[in-house]
Amino acid sequence: MALGLCIVAGGKSLALAAGLFTLSWTHSVEKTDWRESYRVGAAGLELTEARVKGSGAGMDPGEGARLEHGWWVWQPDVPPIPELVLAASGATVSAWSLCHSGGCETLGAEPGAPVHIKPCAM
Repeated sequence: MALGLCIVAGGKSLALAAGLFTLSWTHSVEKTDWRESYRVGAAGLELTEARVKGSGAGMDPGEGARLEHGWWVWQPDVPPIPELVLAASGATVSAWSLCHSGGCETLGAEPGAPVHIKPCAM
């Protein structure tokens, strides 16, 4: 059974045949870009890399971070999680952007229920 990625937002669901994806957004206070890369696995979503374009309120680079082309980059040491739940207020600086090998999806741009992202059977 192959695993993919399921996204549930605003009463709609989307299944993607994606084993890797990157989630990015702009921090609401610092107006700085943040990116996280994930691997989809049987144990859940594994955070493989985090990147932040600067530092500030609640955005300190993680342990072992190194500066690469203006981004602080590190590999967080955290266990896989069963799902990501993203707020969808529509009032933040940017929506969430989820990119995978087939393209990018914009999530949470309009006010509504939270967005759920989790592994699913394909």
